[in-house]
Amino acid sequence: MAPKYKAIIVDDEKLARLDLRNVLKSMEEIEIIGEANSVNAAEQLINKLHPNLVFLDIQLRGESGFDLLDKVDAELDFVFVTAYDKYAIRAFEVNAQDYLLKPVSADRIRLTIGKLNHNANKEAASQRRLNYDDVIFLMLNSRYRFLKIETIIAITSEADYSYIHTNDKVRSITRKTMREWENRLPENHFCRIHRETIVNLEYVTKIDDSLSNSYKVYIKGIEKPFLMSRRYAAKIKEKFF
Repeated sequence: MAPKYKAIIVDDEKLARLDLRNVLKSMEEIEIIGEANSVNAAEQLINKLHPNLVFLDIQLRGESGFDLLDKVDAELDFVFVTAYDKYAIRAFEVNAQDYLLKPVSADRIRLTIGKLNHNANKEAASQRRLNYDDVIFLMLNSRYRFLKIETIIAITSEADYSYIHTNDKVRSITRKTMREWENRLPENHFCRIHRETIVNLEYVTKIDDSLSNSYKVYIKGIEKPFLMSRRYAAKIKEKFF
């Protein structure tokens, strides 16, 4: 069967990359399409090859694998592979799919693939695109509530949770990922402007392009503007213009 995941390996040690590649080569769900030894090299590789899975070391020479997450706008699954267990909490705070300790065994990788497949199937089970006038029933702030889609003005993320900002100036937390929201919200009204931000276009009051690498997006009812990367801006222009 065709590989389900196109992956890259990011590690500053060539032998470590080779070891992981050797473990992964027997996994028919995964195709390794590239390797990188630094954050910048990984960023360039992601932009060029468009993988959907990254095996990422944390301690790279002179830098941290966590820095890559701030440089990449694409929706990717990250699996951290490291010799240290002390970063595990932070890894899951940034929504890592798994955290593997070196040396990685084939059995442990199979557990990771099972987790990836489970999460993918879970998201696929609720893919119906919502309408702007729909009402959904979900847990907000530890209580189940009905929520009108049209009242949402922005959604921001934190690990597996998201904050829903509504037009009554209330911010609520729920256990949904940004990918789930992006797949379900009506495309003509909601737009992803950053890895961690979705906004309701009806409430955008101003876009400031004074920054060199990003835009400031002002939303009615929210005092502080959100940042929109130029890569996402290009996608929005392609979509709406």
